[in-house]
Amino acid sequence: MKYEKILNLVRWTRRHIEIVSLVILSIAVASVWALAELTDEVVEGSTRNLDRDILLLLRTPGDLSDPIGPWWFEEMGRDITALGGVAVLTLTTLIVSIFFLLLRRWTSALYILVTIGSGILISSVAKDFFDRPRPDLVPHDSIVHTASFPSGHSMMAAIVYLSLGVLIARVQPRFFLKLYVMIVAILLTLFVGISRIYMGVHWPTDVAAGWLAGGAWAMICLIMARILARRGHI
Repeated sequence: MKYEKILNLVRWTRRHIEIVSLVILSIAVASVWALAELTDEVVEGSTRNLDRDILLLLRTPGDLSDPIGPWWFEEMGRDITALGGVAVLTLTTLIVSIFFLLLRRWTSALYILVTIGSGILISSVAKDFFDRPRPDLVPHDSIVHTASFPSGHSMMAAIVYLSLGVLIARVQPRFFLKLYVMIVAILLTLFVGISRIYMGVHWPTDVAAGWLAGGAWAMICLIMARILARRGHI
């Protein structure tokens, strides 16, 4: 009975694609609004105490150079943070793009490259514009060279994993497979962001801004792709 209800929900979603698009647009608008509010608070310095308290929560009391947890947990943090790094995300993007090109799905490959390429540009411009210093309360457990706000790892992880998650979920025949793919994409995005705070290289609000910006951009690109598809351009 429950399985039948889920199937009915999927069928209803497919029949009312305009409503689904409206929901996606609403979430994107809400994300942009939340990002604007958060950015305003950061610029005014209102989040300083919250950032500091959360960052110190992840450090061993009495030894700020030591993140909480055993040595193997710290090593896991470094491994997870690499999932949002330039090398991993670039390689993932290229592999998936080539996969779609081999399937002759030109527009899908173009969608991936445009979405992720434009996301990199937005992230770089935002970092240069705000030029927020990295946390200086604790030692950095990862090498960093750019400004702190927004978190590039968090933003690009959101754009890459959520965008690829949507493409993979669309071709899955069963609802539970679609749900599984999207849950994995969301968890990867969350883990990368949390690892950046754990490594001491980002303030928590940097990561929150990265999540909001990346998620909003991924949804905006999805909406544009839907509009172009409905008009027959792709």
